[in-house]
Amino acid sequence: MRICIDLGRQSLELFGDDGACIRRYAVSTALNGPGEESGSQRTPRGRHRIRARIGAGAPSGAVFRGRRPTGECWTPEFAAAHPGRDWILSRILWLCGEEPGRNRLGRVDSMRRYIYIHGTGDDQPMGVPLSHGCVRMRNREIIELFDLVPAGTKVEIRE
Repeated sequence: MRICIDLGRQSLELFGDDGACIRRYAVSTALNGPGEESGSQRTPRGRHRIRARIGAGAPSGAVFRGRRPTGECWTPEFAAAHPGRDWILSRILWLCGEEPGRNRLGRVDSMRRYIYIHGTGDDQPMGVPLSHGCVRMRNREIIELFDLVPAGTKVEIRE
């Protein structure tokens, strides 16, 4: 399996071992556009892998901070009580870059930048770049994707 994220189309496609597209999802990547520099709040490009899968068995809408479940569950009311929070919900697929100098090591290291594919609040639009660098998905869709892909799955992020 492999994942291809298209920043221009704001889409994520999952391809099976035979090369056929088996899932397609609308996503939301960085509001600041593509880029690899630490602190840029941009979505890194190039070849990555899923380094870690976090949240197996957590309920849909489970809130994560520092990759740990808080015990909270996202609702519109809960979100309204915590304005401005960057919601990381349901599941986390933590990415690591595969290209030294582009998205691995130094100031461009995707893993050290905490670049994830993760769930977000149901009030957030998909197909529009709005994240702080991560790839946001609908909660039910990140749960589905999480259940389909193992750690080590290749991820290509392209413009």
